[in-house]
Amino acid sequence: MGSVIDVTIEEGSLTEKKPTVVFVLGGPGSGKGTQCANIVQHFGFTHLSAGDLLRAEIKSGSENGTMIQNMIKEGKIVPSEVTIKLLQKAIQESGNDKFLIDGFPRNEENRAAFEAVTKIEPEFVLFFDCSEEEMERRLLSRNQGREDDNIETIRKRFKVFLESSLPVIEYYNSKEKVRKIDAGKPVEEVFEAVKVIFTSNSEKATV
Repeated sequence: MGSVIDVTIEEGSLTEKKPTVVFVLGGPGSGKGTQCANIVQHFGFTHLSAGDLLRAEIKSGSENGTMIQNMIKEGKIVPSEVTIKLLQKAIQESGNDKFLIDGFPRNEENRAAFEAVTKIEPEFVLFFDCSEEEMERRLLSRNQGREDDNIETIRKRFKVFLESSLPVIEYYNSKEKVRKIDAGKPVEEVFEAVKVIFTSNSEKATV
């Protein structure tokens, strides 16, 4: 199974069609998944969740999946190249040219590796800014049977998010690529703000 993931990218097959990539970042419980579903429906993007791709790989029972599972259990971040190869494979197989990449890059090293390997820079970064109290409340109230939704694990995930992801947001901010959304508001209001960003961006693209 490992060989399926080790896709060697021939002469930049990804760069030929230069897909549009938007990174979606926000703490656990900031509502990224819900808003990504809305963006897919309204703007025709393909939603790639780094976490979902990793979970699917674990489910497949491959050697790679076992390694990923062990790292997640220990609270470690999965090596960049593993996640990037899963993302690349999903991009190539989708047939679309517009992608929301959710929950990635998790840190500066992820970001640099993604750009170096894929030669893709994101169009922009959608950052769902939400207070820790609000995210905690949401995570504890959603009962999706995810074993990682207990208070200790939640706080650990916040800490990892803040320490790892903020440098990524700062980096893209310096390039004026961050679009910050107040994610503490009700879902409909948040999506109104999201729509404005995507509509103005697609207008710019067609100019």
